Amino acid sequence: MSLQETAEITSEDQDALRTAVKALERPSLAGRLTNLVGKPIELIGYALPSVASKAIVSATSKGLEAALKVALRTLPSSAWKHSQILHRTLATASGAAGGAFGLAALPVELPVSTVIMLRSIADIARSEGEDLSDPEAALACVEVFALGGRAGSTDASESGYFAIRSILAKTIAEAARFVTERGVIYEGAPILLKFVTQVAARFGVVVTQKVAAQALPVVGGLGGAAVNYAFIEHFENVARGHFTIRRLERIYGKERIRSEYDLIAAEL
Repeated sequence: MSLQETAEITSEDQDALRTAVKALERPSLAGRLTNLVGKPIELIGYALPSVASKAIVSATSKGLEAALKVALRTLPSSAWKHSQILHRTLATASGAAGGAFGLAALPVELPVSTVIMLRSIADIARSEGEDLSDPEAALACVEVFALGGRAGSTDASESGYFAIRSILAKTIAEAARFVTERGVIYEGAPILLKFVTQVAARFGVVVTQKVAAQALPVVGGLGGAAVNYAFIEHFENVARGHFTIRRLERIYGKERIRSEYDLIAAEL
């Protein structure tokens, strides 16, 4: 055990940890969308027709496949620092199109929004000391889409931050090893498809909430932009929390941070 792992956690890092726990254990997208549209967004999501559900599943998978390609091929060489405003502007614009054209625009709009969000997530990862030339770190950026997509369960063993990380850990390790050994990305590789499927299962939850909000007649193009702004801000907050935890784990050790995390989470 290193001296850092036994050292007292600084007040600055303690504050950062507390902020991260709040962002990761109390994701607020559904509440924000409910306030935005004036109706319980979960109930609207349940009322979507089956054709919408199929479109969401397809668009979610395509969006994550596009994000995975970007993560593993271009993130290490494309550092857009201080670009969160640009990313939010682009995502807001794509959301306006989604709101104006409805479900028909989803197969185009969602992959665009997902890649834009990924680049913003990557900027946050770099700011917390991640080396995105490491496939594991690049995959951790895509992992954020699962961490930000809670299934609504109150059981922390199923939906808590560390529970989701644990579920994805083996797949991420195997996918990172695959990419490192092959040195090239094979989109059809079973381990990469498995990773996309696992992330999509949770990301689809918040995509459904987004589509439900944009489907309301009162939303339209302008409201669609607002929905996408909330959408990208939600994942940026989750990313900041996630990569703060990873940074603190590198300093103080995983067990130490997990213990401190649980203490803070119990107080929320």
